[in-house]
Amino acid sequence: MLFSGRAHPVLAEEVANLLEVPLVPTTAYDFANGEIYVRFDESVRGSDAFVIQSHSAPINEAIMEQLIMIDALKRASAKRITVILPFYGYARQDKKHLGREPISARLMADLFTAAGADRLMTVDLHTAQIQGYFDGPVDHLLAMPILTRYVKNNYGDQPLAVVSPDAGRIKVAESWANALGGAPLAFIHKTRDPRRPNESKANRVVGEVEGRTCILVDDLIDTGGTIVQAAEALKADGAADVIIAATHAVFSGPAVDRLKNSVAREVVVTNTLPLSDEQRFDSLTVLSIAPLLAQATAAVFEDGSVTSLFS
Repeated sequence: MLFSGRAHPVLAEEVANLLEVPLVPTTAYDFANGEIYVRFDESVRGSDAFVIQSHSAPINEAIMEQLIMIDALKRASAKRITVILPFYGYARQDKKHLGREPISARLMADLFTAAGADRLMTVDLHTAQIQGYFDGPVDHLLAMPILTRYVKNNYGDQPLAVVSPDAGRIKVAESWANALGGAPLAFIHKTRDPRRPNESKANRVVGEVEGRTCILVDDLIDTGGTIVQAAEALKADGAADVIIAATHAVFSGPAVDRLKNSVAREVVVTNTLPLSDEQRFDSLTVLSIAPLLAQATAAVFEDGSVTSLFS
């Protein structure tokens, strides 16, 4: 049985259609003081339940609604509860940078455990070790095959370079480079003040990018400052073109204005998060993550291999 919260119903419907399984009718609404009420309109006893909810803004409401749905399923005697998180909230708070800070990504995993989740399924975590925060199976799905296929089809005839926006994501960029037939690798050296969120400064390009179409890859775009600065640094270093590719389009605050006015030819993302009409622009391409989620859901239900999806 497939259940959806209210954060991203379009994605949930697409997954349901691909699986040929209807979404379970659900009553959900907010009380006057902001509390959330959820009730499923049919029996879930003994079911293999999959609860899909992307943690989009307002993120805390999306998370709380999903936790309440899990609790409702547990108390209604669902046999197994798999939580599908196309975007895992608080994933960037995965370690302590300064004293007296929380590790909120771990707290998230604990909340899902306490609510009654048996399994997590998510896409492109900010850091892979977050899988270890949940004491149970975690299916860490990768959007890279979807994104690299698009890049190959549209830019494969050009000399490419894969660029990481910072040194910390070089391993991901290496995987991209291999998937694109051994394209050269580069990264942007940048500095960041841990006391100032969503701010960083791109200093210089490390690697050979001159005359190449640079594929600038990241897991998410939030306010867009880092990725736009990186694109400008690449153009200044002689890149022929810049294509920005990211899994999660968070697009907070000034992100849309920054991206549509940037030097990048195209911005390619997936639909792990909902985008309003105001957040879309001419150079934006949105690829669907629903086939990947549907395949992984079917594999889990049938006790098949999720890893084989990426071979």
